[in-house]
Amino acid sequence: MTNLSPIPITVFTGFLGAGKTSIILSLLPKLPKDYKVVLLKNEFGDIEVDSKLAQQSSLAGVSEILNGCMCCVLVGQMQTALLEIRDTFRPDRIIIECSGSAFPATLAFQIRELERQTEGDLKLDAIVTVVDAENFAGYEDTSPTAKMQASYTDMILINKWEHVSERALDLVLDHLHTLNDLTPKMKCQGRNGIHPDVIFGLETKLFLDNGYGNLNDADRTAMTSHSDEEVETVTIYRGSAGEDRQKLHKHAHDGSQCDCAQRVPGNAETDWHGVAADLGTVIDKEVLERALTELSRELIWRVKGFVCLRDDNSNGGVQVNILNWAFGRYDLTPFKSELAGSEVVRLTAMGERGEVRRGIRRFSASLGAKVQ
Repeated sequence: MTNLSPIPITVFTGFLGAGKTSIILSLLPKLPKDYKVVLLKNEFGDIEVDSKLAQQSSLAGVSEILNGCMCCVLVGQMQTALLEIRDTFRPDRIIIECSGSAFPATLAFQIRELERQTEGDLKLDAIVTVVDAENFAGYEDTSPTAKMQASYTDMILINKWEHVSERALDLVLDHLHTLNDLTPKMKCQGRNGIHPDVIFGLETKLFLDNGYGNLNDADRTAMTSHSDEEVETVTIYRGSAGEDRQKLHKHAHDGSQCDCAQRVPGNAETDWHGVAADLGTVIDKEVLERALTELSRELIWRVKGFVCLRDDNSNGGVQVNILNWAFGRYDLTPFKSELAGSEVVRLTAMGERGEVRRGIRRFSASLGAKVQ
């Protein structure tokens, strides 16, 4: 038995584009300066996007599990990653950010098992679900997992509520109360998110047993057969003339192929390696913005990744940007990186299975990129 205090784990769930990463990053400035937080993030595709944003924050470390959902396809990798984080960082808290299709019960069972294996060295503190008030009514109809995320949680954070009418917000709240009438529901304060005191230290009682006693029959069946089939992902890619396409799958550490890549903020060796150095290959911001406005919100739910834009005020006219687009709204965040390659566009698009390629084709053509 360790003499150290258990490391609390907060799990963030929520559908694609709900705003999980933004809320997590908004917590950090509100914490004591010496409070160490490590983020373990699960992402669709093989593009490490949010970990790059996190590197520019005060996180003590970031780990990403890629190419699948860690509650099913990548089951077991989360436990390994948590043990590595414990041994490497010994943080004050671990935050897990799930992919948009992750069912929290499976993750909670894995963490509960780790509690037993580590004799309480790690502990599940809370499951927090982020709901996008602007789009919840739409994706709740098509995603059983979205309903489960709202049903099995210690706290529901309502995000983007300021973009909807009072009547629309009331309808969202009615849906949430029907799914889960006992769990507290809090509105996020825009970019300020929520205060850590609201969600840290909840000491959840969810999933304390080894079985499925917390679940109803329908959700128990859905959980045991769950996979990431609700969401399909494709890669949108464009390089400069003559680039070897194998660079698309090159990772930032010695070119090795992996699903889980640990990232430490401030490590120059982890800088994104794919930036266009040729001004003739970069994209005008107006072209990108016009293409984004034409995306179908019904077929495409999320687009995220890197794009090189023309910018006469930085890097000799080239600026790498992190693009985060969800259901019609987007952010472009300048990313600090040296010119080190020739990739102009590297994005992951996520949406309805069987429809993503059709929905993204015109957007990709507008950027002179290919869908892979």
